[in-house]
Amino acid sequence: MASKKSSKSRLSKSALASLSNEALCKLRDEIAVLLEGRAQSLRKELGKLTGDAAKGNSKGNSKKPPAAGRFKLSPKYRGPNGKTWGGRGARPRWLSKALEDGRTLEEFLIVPPVQAVD
Repeated sequence: MASKKSSKSRLSKSALASLSNEALCKLRDEIAVLLEGRAQSLRKELGKLTGDAAKGNSKGNSKKPPAAGRFKLSPKYRGPNGKTWGGRGARPRWLSKALEDGRTLEEFLIVPPVQAVD
């Protein structure tokens, strides 16, 4: 039976090879639509089995914690064009370029306003 399957594969490959580019693209789009439909129905079925559908979470990402505990850091550095950087992660291009040109990181430091002494 394995030989039948391989000969069938060769036949379909040769049939595909004879199609025009336009026909192949149309076929690809039709396959993508079919696969998306199947994937969507499988997600719904999985949601019903796991109970995610009741929570309104059809993609099954219920294990990821909410971002409520996270907060946005205030920027520590401000560039000449008003662009800012919080000091975490990779340095932005504007800052790297300025440092290469001989400027120092302290020149871009955003100093918090000084509180009045009573």
